[in-house]
Parts: sequence; structure tokens; C-alpha cells
Amino acid sequence: MKSTRWLGLAALAASVQFLSAADITGKVTLKGTPPPEKELPVADGFCGPGSIAKTFKGRVYRTASDGGLADVVVYLKEAPAGGAAKTQPVTLDQKGCQYEPYVFAVQVNEPIVVKNSDPVLHNVHTRPTVAGNKEQNLAQMPGSKDLEFKFPAAEQFMRIECNVHPYMVSYLSVFDNPYFAVTDKDGNFTIKNVPKGSYTVEVAHRRAGKAEQKVTVGDANATANFTLDVPK
Repeated sequence: MKSTRWLGLAALAASVQFLSAADITGKVTLKGTPPPEKELPVADGFCGPGSIAKTFKGRVYRTASDGGLADVVVYLKEAPAGGAAKTQPVTLDQKGCQYEPYVFAVQVNEPIVVKNSDPVLHNVHTRPTVAGNKEQNLAQMPGSKDLEFKFPAAEQFMRIECNVHPYMVSYLSVFDNPYFAVTDKDGNFTIKNVPKGSYTVEVAHRRAGKAEQKVTVGDANATANFTLDVPK
């Protein structure tokens, strides 16, 4: 009876925590002029029969007209316990010989579904650097069955690449909690359902580095805006 009562109280506490949660929203802006993206000229047919020649550009710094910086990973440094696990599959598509999205994030063991929307062969090569996350290199024919991956350990900016097509890469961050986000094309982000409390929010970009600030979450949504500098 005592254990049953304890489980009931624990469930009630978790429900109260969830009901008192709010979002942390904000924007990341890039200060300075980034270097030109590298260009890779490709020949006709590079991405399948009939595809025309064009130039592939790197996607290191993707900014909006006001300097809003895309592809920045945002997260709580000391995440609270609990929170609903993310179980909805996240899609990584191969389209136009590029991975979309370029930078994305999942929770540990959250399914990643990889699609091949191109008329050519790709191979999906994961390059983890953390113990527990398995390196895999799987071929994927056009129109073939989707591939599925899961990663059990937290890791920042795991590289995923196609060895058949140069500059076809994506970067994945894996978290052991649900309190994270990735900035959109305008640099905006939202971390949802954060319980009341004081936290350190950190942002990380592959080249522009990191920044952090203290944020207090109450009954209303909290705001945290960041500026990252172009490295000198």
C-alpha cells in the first residue's frame, strides 16, 4: 500500500511540474561578416540522369537579412529531471544531393528515419565520436525502404555523410533530455515545456562557438537572445 501511495504521489508531482511549465523562446544573431562559403562545381548528371551542372555551396553560416543565424543548437546545460521523452520519428531526407535538415537534434533513442528522394544511390555514413553510439555505413538505393537509426548516448554535432557525393553532410546532436531546439532559417528557437526554475541556456554553432546566459522560467514564457561572433 505504501509503495502504491508513493507511486501515486510521484505521478501527481510530475503532472504538477508539467502543468507549471512554460517555453523559452529567443533568437541567435551572427555579428560580423562570415567568410565566403566553399564552392564545389559538379558535372552534368551529378545527382542523377538529366540533372544539370551547378555549384554546391557549403552551409556553414546561413543567415537571414537581419543576421539571424540558422543551425544553432540550443539547450539547457543542467536539465531538470523528468519531461516527456521524444518518441516521434525525425526525418532526414536526401534531396538534390543534400541532406535536409543540415543541422538537427534528437533525444537519446528517438527514431531517425532517413529517406532517399533522389534518383541515385546514396550511402548514409554516421560518424559518432562518443562511446555507445555505433558507426554505420548503409547504402540506400533510390525508391528503397527508409533507413532507421537510434543513438543511445548524448553527443554534439555527430557528422553524417554520403561518401558517394562530396559536401553532402549533416550534423546531429543527441541529448539525454527533451529540453533542446535548433534555430530556424531566421535564427529563432523555442524550447518547450520547461518547468519553473532557473537555468543556464547554452547555444552552440559549429564554427561560431558557444554562448550562455541565465534564464528564469515562471508562469509565462521566458526569453533568451544571443549574439555569436564570426571567429577572427
